[in-house]
Amino acid sequence: MNCFNGESYLNESIKSAISQTYKNWELIFWDNRSKDKSAEIFKSYKDKRFRYFYSSEHTSLYKARNLAIEKCRGDFIAFLDVDDLWSKEKLELQIPYFDSPEVGVVFSNLWMLKKNTTKKKLYISRKLPRGKIYNKLIENYNVGILASVIRKKFYLKLKKKFDERFSIIGDFDLFLRLSKICLFESVQEPLGSYRLHGKNLSIINKEKEIEELEIWLRENTFDLNEFQRRKIQKDIDYRKFVNFKIDGKYKECTHLLLHSSINPLNIKNLIIFFAPVFILKKLLWYHQD
Repeated sequence: MNCFNGESYLNESIKSAISQTYKNWELIFWDNRSKDKSAEIFKSYKDKRFRYFYSSEHTSLYKARNLAIEKCRGDFIAFLDVDDLWSKEKLELQIPYFDSPEVGVVFSNLWMLKKNTTKKKLYISRKLPRGKIYNKLIENYNVGILASVIRKKFYLKLKKKFDERFSIIGDFDLFLRLSKICLFESVQEPLGSYRLHGKNLSIINKEKEIEELEIWLRENTFDLNEFQRRKIQKDIDYRKFVNFKIDGKYKECTHLLLHSSINPLNIKNLIIFFAPVFILKKLLWYHQD
């Protein structure tokens, strides 16, 4: 559990870990030099499985993840950020898949929760893949770090762990690299909830996310076939298109629609292009704050 000023939802997240029906776990709490009551809240729980660490300096999220993992004593690594929730059966349903030694990651679907409402959306509407899934992830990336468990042996095999250059797409990068060296298993039901509250890094840094995806594509282009390169570029262009529209940058939005890999005649794209921004924000509530 990586934390930087996470007091708002921390109690709920901790309780979702404590409520696990699978009991053989430890909770590494990595305090990235919080200035709120996060440490006080965490230390108020008297559970022998809880371990608190205070960072020697404030770091990026992915460096903090790497540092926290170094403290893990178990054979498996799972992630629960301070604003997210696990269902109580999460670990119990996922751990048995690791009976096969070739399985390196088990992941599930999850819920996306809207701030201060009961509104939620299923993260992935189609069946999750299993096995050797690198190509499938390139075509349709659908691994949520909240809903994943990693066998530490495979994580340690990676020459580079979480790429500390990234602020947003470190999960995407790590799981793609893991998918090259191990099998993935999937649980179709949602086993966690990702809370959207307007302060999620991927929401407040939308342009940074696009910039990092462009860096990733340049650095990995030789590992991709032409279809895969076009698919990633199309995803990048689509993100730009939506962001331009919501930010009221209509000239840029129009240019991108007409001069990129986005299909201007696709019904979904036309709806986004012509819909008033206030309606678009309601339709894409899971994309925006």
